[in-house]
Amino acid sequence: MARDSRTTKSGLLRAATEEFAAYGIAGARVDRIAAAAGYNKNLIYVHFGSKEQLFDAVYEAAVQEILEAAPFDAGDLPGYAGALFDFHYAHPHLMRLTRWHSLERPGAVLPIAAKANDAKLRALAAAQGEGKVDAGLPPRLLLALLVALTSTWSEGTPEPLGELMDATEIAARRHAVVVSVGRLTRPGTHG
Repeated sequence: MARDSRTTKSGLLRAATEEFAAYGIAGARVDRIAAAAGYNKNLIYVHFGSKEQLFDAVYEAAVQEILEAAPFDAGDLPGYAGALFDFHYAHPHLMRLTRWHSLERPGAVLPIAAKANDAKLRALAAAQGEGKVDAGLPPRLLLALLVALTSTWSEGTPEPLGELMDATEIAARRHAVVVSVGRLTRPGTHG
């Protein structure tokens, strides 16, 4: 029975997500991806063109998943930070993909990410202009700080201790992120 193209691509993307999260672009091997998906490695080239294009497809899917799981709301930045924290904590492999992308594709921004970031920055600027969000930081810096805070604090293994967080620590970190973002963005709190 012939497999359809969508099933093949989906299987390759799942296997590639794990491979790229573990090894990055340079360390990933198409034979391991194909073997994990149960396909011939030539199908990677048929469906994606190259290992780099496969990585871009994997990363684009990860970005889309983040956008859907944590919709941006300039009117509720603490809520957004909480949703982003939850997503990052539940999907550490996607966070590793983001780090690999930053390391191996510095400056490369996928259209889906650029469009989402532009919309977030416009919404932040509008909220600051309306006095709903503190204007002490430019939108670009505020968004970068918010994302860095949520992603760093949601990691399951705090450095340098190397111990897994328990449920109490996870809840405390999430609470700290939400409270911090609320304080950082509350109108009139900074000069």
